[in-house]
Amino acid sequence: MRCLFAIATLSMLSAAPAFAGRVAIEVVDAAGKPIPDAVVTLAPNPGTPARSGAAATHFVDQKDETFIPYVTALRVGDSVVFRNSDITRHHVYSFSALQKFEYMLAPGESSAPLVMNNPGNAAVGCNIHDHMLTYLYVTKDPEMAVTDAKGRASIDGLAAGGYKAHAWHPQLRPGITLPIQGVTVAEGAPATLRFVLALLPNPRGPMDREHIGY
Repeated sequence: MRCLFAIATLSMLSAAPAFAGRVAIEVVDAAGKPIPDAVVTLAPNPGTPARSGAAATHFVDQKDETFIPYVTALRVGDSVVFRNSDITRHHVYSFSALQKFEYMLAPGESSAPLVMNNPGNAAVGCNIHDHMLTYLYVTKDPEMAVTDAKGRASIDGLAAGGYKAHAWHPQLRPGITLPIQGVTVAEGAPATLRFVLALLPNPRGPMDREHIGY
């Protein structure tokens, strides 16, 4: 009986997909300079297994009158919490089509979790401090990463197979079709993705509320 159980277990393990692949990501501008805060997502092609996971809660802090991080990537169903680590009040808000909300936060307070039920992106500001700005990017794709200060990121634990990769950044020109690439992942041999993006100037600073898409 034990032998049969062991054989059945081994059979199940061999039939299950192995999630051991890796994609190394680099995002640069036309001059080859690294682009931080770019979101890269992966959607598996038909026949490639997709990982599933529980909804996650992400945190956007407010410290030294700055939103941290500048860009937060979420999957549909994830939540975001805004917290105030400053010694002054903040009035967090967004008038975006993705999700309209506002929270008045005293020092040390946090908002209730805000569930993101649809894909898209939202600019978020502070109605007290005009220079504060952050972005939420919500995707249906099961895999995602945000580039660091060197324009690099990685996604690990992928099933072998083909994927479609999308890149997004808040400074892409509005209405542009998101850059797309195909990538093939194999176990033990990291795949690479390199996106070259043309960005608008950094909007963090004095802002014109009529033209920033809140």
